[in-house]
Amino acid sequence: MKDKKFDAVRLMREIRDKLSKRYSEYPEAERRDLQDVRRKYGIKG
Repeated sequence: MKDKKFDAVRLMREIRDKLSKRYSEYPEAERRDLQDVRRKYGIKG
């Protein structure tokens, strides 16, 4: 493979792993984050 300056797949994996660890330790954090996103973008649900 070519050497890449920016690897989007690697970045997304790191973000996913970080959030997965955080949400498994603090389940309430996921609910709070989702509420914040819904409020920010005006999503009802």
